[in-house]
Formats: sequence, structure tokens, C-alpha cells
Amino acid sequence: MLATPTRPDARSAPPGTAPRPPRIPAATWAIPLFYLGVTLFGMWWIDIRPGAIAAGLGDIARLLDRMVPPTTGPVPSLLTLVVETLWIAIAGTGIAAILSVPLSAAAASTYTGPRWVQWLCRALIVVTRAVPSLVFAIIFVRIFGLGPLAGALAVSVHSIGMIGKMMTDVFEEQSPQPREAIAATGATRVQAFFATTMTRALPQVSSFVLYRLDINIRASAVLGLVGAGGIGVALQTAIGSLDYRRAAGIIIVIIVLLMVLELVSFLVQRSLAEHSDTSTASQVFVPGKDAATPGWSTARGARALGVAAAVALFLAALSTLSIPFDRLARAGENAGALLSGFVPPVFTMDIAYGIFESVLMALTATSFGVVIGLIIAVLSTDHLVRARALGGALRAAVVVIRGVPDIIYALVFVAALGLGPFAGFLALAISCSALAAKFFTDALQNIDPAPLRALEAVGAGRLQAFVSGVWPQFVPSFIGNSLFTSDLALRESAVLGIVGAGGIGFLLQESVASVDYQTTAGILIGLVAVVVALEQLARWARRKVI
Repeated sequence: MLATPTRPDARSAPPGTAPRPPRIPAATWAIPLFYLGVTLFGMWWIDIRPGAIAAGLGDIARLLDRMVPPTTGPVPSLLTLVVETLWIAIAGTGIAAILSVPLSAAAASTYTGPRWVQWLCRALIVVTRAVPSLVFAIIFVRIFGLGPLAGALAVSVHSIGMIGKMMTDVFEEQSPQPREAIAATGATRVQAFFATTMTRALPQVSSFVLYRLDINIRASAVLGLVGAGGIGVALQTAIGSLDYRRAAGIIIVIIVLLMVLELVSFLVQRSLAEHSDTSTASQVFVPGKDAATPGWSTARGARALGVAAAVALFLAALSTLSIPFDRLARAGENAGALLSGFVPPVFTMDIAYGIFESVLMALTATSFGVVIGLIIAVLSTDHLVRARALGGALRAAVVVIRGVPDIIYALVFVAALGLGPFAGFLALAISCSALAAKFFTDALQNIDPAPLRALEAVGAGRLQAFVSGVWPQFVPSFIGNSLFTSDLALRESAVLGIVGAGGIGFLLQESVASVDYQTTAGILIGLVAVVVALEQLARWARRKVI
């Protein structure tokens, strides 16, 4: 029996012939081409014209002029709302982080338990990501009443989707050898998970949790629309009463909060990183009294204090939630009555059109944001353009831009350019640019600099060294983070319609306000289907590229 001939490749080329270059994964070029095609169609559909922006610059300038000088109004009441916002965000994020660990461990492809458990956990992660936090806030306000409890629950349920998804990706990317070695010593599945997988993922997981806390603080501006507590209540009141100066002051307060959180995030990530203590650069822990006992160092002490402080803040946040015990007694009855209104769901052409417009806005804005964000990231790091002052200024600008909620950008553009998806696209493009810039900057900072330095040592120019030594390492993160930016943009586009910025948001708000929960259910099912499709696209890309 003859052996089946194999195709020669770079490893088995016949003598005297040049080896074939490695095959480029299909996802590397297919995904950018897909986004390019959608973007060109979206520019035509949304009617994106530079002339329209230029024509509205005067109106935008006049609106911004009405915000100067900013004022905060009564400071004590504003500080109370700021503190309430922090407690809501900390409590919701903490609950989500705790619940996401077992969910992600079971949803990962490395899970060896029952398959139905894995599929159930994956479904929960997808559904909680697909449904906007505003919808969860509406549900919990109807069940538990107005106040921070509804806001914290909405934040926690929605955050499970993002934290759980990113934890799952990190768990799947880890090498299985350490876990298998621990299991071979007789350790249980839980012991092996915490001793290897969770320990190695801790720096990245802490980064995700802090980033989600950042998002949840900004989300309070949206949750205030339905009375879920926080500084968003004051912001919506100021905008509703056309008090733009106070609105500008509140936005500045939110930006300052986010800049402080950005600094805390940087310090936490640096302290959790292995070998962060330069005095013990070759060891994760200094030696203890015996070989089996790790000792204490400054870095380990700082990590322990940081964990204790985080636990204390979380417990304090939980204690500040106003729990209406009379409503808790009727929570089951209220939830049953509310959810029964979702059956049977209703699908209409208006729903299909609204979701289509939201998807088109999100993907088109993502394409613009990815390009702008990549430029900012390259200028913010020293791999190609080595200008530290410029990089620091750009990073600060990104933090400021991200500090303004998307819905505020949408309000400005709607006031200046009129109702429709064009205003929503502009708001999402700004948000996606800042978000992509943050992701890309972090990814470029974490690449291995050895290939870059080696190319520079043999005389390669900066551009040559960047293209050959940096870009190949960056491509997986570039594609993965671009898809994740699309994921976030899609959910934001589903909310912007509340202020008339196009998409499904207007119909969603109308269905809730008119208690037409069957239409609401149809909208939510459509959004879940779209998110599942994007999830499958992201999984295919990660499998083919990463």
C-alpha cells in the first residue's frame, strides 16, 4: 500500500529548493476585509460626509460655549452622589468578579466536567453581555424600587458578561502542563485550578476587573435615566433642565474620578506583576525559614495590603446599599409578573431595521476607531516614534476622552447635527478611538522587545524594525482587541437611540415606557443573536490567529 504523498512545506522542502513561506492564517486578512466592506457600506448608508460635520461645527461650538464656565452646583449633594456612584460601581464590580471566576473556569475549553455545565456557563456569559446594563437597571428598578441597590445589581449582572468572557480567554490561552503536574500529585480539580490557572491569570484578571470598574463608573450616567442611583441622576437632571454649565462640571468630576482610577489601576497591575521588585528580580518570592515556605518582601507585603484593602472596600460598598426589605419580600412576585410580560416575544420589521442600524453604526465606528486608536498607540509607545512627552500627552487625552460617557457625545451631536444614526456614529467613533488606543497601547507595551532590539543592532531602521519585530507579535492582540471593541460598541449603539442618535435604542425605550414587554423581549433576543454571531467570529479569529 502506497503512502499518501504530503505537501512540502518549510520543514520538508526537497534538497536544493527554497522552503515555502509559512501560510498566513485566513483570519489575518479576512477579518480586516470584512470590516472594510462593512465600513464602506456603512458610510453610504449612514451618509457620513465631512461636509455635514463642518456645517455643524458652529452649532457644536455654541453648545460648548454654553457649558463655560462649568459649575458643580451644591457641593455636599454632589459629593454624596459621587460617593454613592463609587459604592455602586465597587459593589457591582466585586459581585461580578466573584461570580465570574467559577463561570469562566467552567466555560473555558479546558473544563473537563459535564458538557451541559460548560454550555450553560457560556450561555450565561453571552446573554449578560448582550443585554445592555440599562435594561437590567429597568428590570431591577421594577423589582426592588429606585435606589443604589438596583444600580449595583444591574452593574454586576452586566459586568459578568465582559469579565467572564475575558477570564475565559485568559484561562484557555494558558499552557496545560503546570495544571497537569499539580493534578498528578493528587490535587483536586479546584486545588489545581487555584494553584496554577488562577494564580498565573491574576495580573490580567485584576486588569480586567479594574477596567470594568472604570466602565461601571461611566455607566452611572446612563443608569440615572431610570433612577438607579449615582451621579448619573444629577447629570441627567442638569441636561434635562438645560443647565449645561452644571452638566459640564459633573462631567469634569467623572473625568477626575476616572483619572484617579487609571493611576490606581497602573499601580495595582505593577504590584501584581511577577518580579516587580527589582531587588529580587530573579525570584517571585524571597526565601523563607525553610525551602517550602516563601518569605516576605516589600512587593509581597504591598500585594497583601492591596488585597486586604480591596476586600474591605467591597464589604463597605455592600453595607451602603439601601436594601428595601419590604420590596425584597415581594421580589419574587414582582419578578414573575415582570418576566411573564416578555412571553411571547414579538418580532417586527422595525426591530430588524433598528438592530441592523445599530450593528452598522457599531462596526463602522469600530473601523474608524481602530485606525485612529492604532495611530495613537504607536505614537504613545517608543517602538517606532520615541517621544515620551507626546506619548504622555496622548495617554492623558485618551483618559479624558474616555471619561465622557458616550451618551453625552451623542447628545452634543444630536443637538448640533440633528436626529439620526450620523450623530450616533460620531459618538461611537470617538469612544472606539479612545478604547482601541488604550487596548493597543497596553498590548504594544507588553510585547517582547528582543526581536526589535536585535533588528536595530544589525542596522535596521525604526520602521523596518517595527514592521518585522513588533507587528507580527502585535497582530493577534490587534485582531482580538478590535473584535472586543466591536462588541462594546454594539451594546453602546443599542442605548444611544434613547437620545435620538439612531439604532434600536429608541424602540427599546418606547417598548419599556409603554410596558410593551413582548416587543422588549423581541429586541433582546435579536441583540443576543447578534452578540452570539460576533462571539463565534471572535472565537474563529482567536483559533486561527492566536
